[in-house]
Amino acid sequence: VDNAINKRKATCASAHVLSRKMQRLQLLKESFFGLDVVQQQLLIGCAVAAGGVLAYAMQRRSKVKTIPVGEGWWGAGEKSPSEDENIYPFTVQTSDKEIEDLHERIDRTRFTDPLEDSGFQYGFNSSYLKKVVSYWRNTFDWKKQVAMLNKFPHFKTKIEGLDVHFIHVRPPRRGDQRLLPLMLVHGWPGSFYEFYKILPLLTQNHDGISFEVVIPSIPGYGFSEAPHKKGFNSLAAARIFITLMERLGFSQFYLQGGDWGSLITTNMAQMRPDCVKGLHLNMCMSTRGVKVLLSMMIGPYLPYLVGFSREDVRRLFPFFEKNVWEMLRESGYLHIQATKPDTAGENSYVCAGRALNDSPVGLAAYILEKFSTWTHMKNRDLEDGGLERTGIFVPTGLAAFPQELMHCPKSWAQIRYQNIVSYTFMAQGGHFPALEEPQLLAGDIVQFAKKVEKL
Repeated sequence: VDNAINKRKATCASAHVLSRKMQRLQLLKESFFGLDVVQQQLLIGCAVAAGGVLAYAMQRRSKVKTIPVGEGWWGAGEKSPSEDENIYPFTVQTSDKEIEDLHERIDRTRFTDPLEDSGFQYGFNSSYLKKVVSYWRNTFDWKKQVAMLNKFPHFKTKIEGLDVHFIHVRPPRRGDQRLLPLMLVHGWPGSFYEFYKILPLLTQNHDGISFEVVIPSIPGYGFSEAPHKKGFNSLAAARIFITLMERLGFSQFYLQGGDWGSLITTNMAQMRPDCVKGLHLNMCMSTRGVKVLLSMMIGPYLPYLVGFSREDVRRLFPFFEKNVWEMLRESGYLHIQATKPDTAGENSYVCAGRALNDSPVGLAAYILEKFSTWTHMKNRDLEDGGLERTGIFVPTGLAAFPQELMHCPKSWAQIRYQNIVSYTFMAQGGHFPALEEPQLLAGDIVQFAKKVEKL
């Protein structure tokens, strides 16, 4: 009887899958014959070309490649013959003298009036900035904030000449619960503090698994020492963080990142795929090639032919408006930080800009404007702002948030991330999901890890 029931279930499942395929074929047929002759010929030519590109890509995938780990020294002066590899506890502190200096700088701020009805369209609205500064100067409780930052254990260790800061939280052992090491890496203009809401959710028991979480500060961010040499990049950060995980005793671990954290953790997976059990990203960039170009041409008309879902089409098109124009509007900071970081603002790795380092209000406006707009583009309309080198073969999970700066369809992500085991269209959230939607992001990380662990 059981065998008969199982066979019937299998038959029903097969029939359901076949029915869905037939529906998709019918949709493709109706969409194709609804086009004029020129569009049909263009699509046929593109489809043939895409087939050739796909065959070539599959041939190149057969061998797993890595990028060299390399070595580096970013400390001041000459490289020392030996390095202290000990790990030391660290406590966040401030002093009355530092706070007095901050208050004096705030008191000397000179404000300018915003353009009428401009919201956040031209940057941080100065009318609202006055309210933020007033709270910061008169109400903000520094002692309470420092105590809150110290609620999790902080540490420092010397790697490649730099004092590297990190948080390390070990959940209590619970019976036969499986403990999975997980590193969370922030981006710009974020910091380790982004993960304070999500951290307790990840260290909870999730049906037999829990995470031992490591949250480093990228060198030049937070309490990590800034590099003293030119040339520091995502590869150097990736190598430093691999060394950190090895120093903590982890031979295998999970990674999660967005923004610069996405690139750094991707580089870690490329360097040491034997160590990375799984890579989870809430922002990813695909390589730009013929497949992407063809899918941009075909996608709006026959999305299923190029691996797009309806949701991909909704988020991606019109392509120029949503992916080119928006990025041009939101990436002005990037050019100056990449070319003249010491003059105006923060470098993506070395926060040493002359102007912003001297003006706390200027720095606050510079950073808070991104936390506003990159959470939801519509916040620009409000006065308060609404506050490729190698393929990656490790198991990968992608969480696609609707208000992310750019949308990357699964079919594009698969060009680079060649073992995607989880791709989720998240219901809401933007560029800072650990702050905005900690429950959603934690849930997606957990379900991804369970798939990898086959639980």
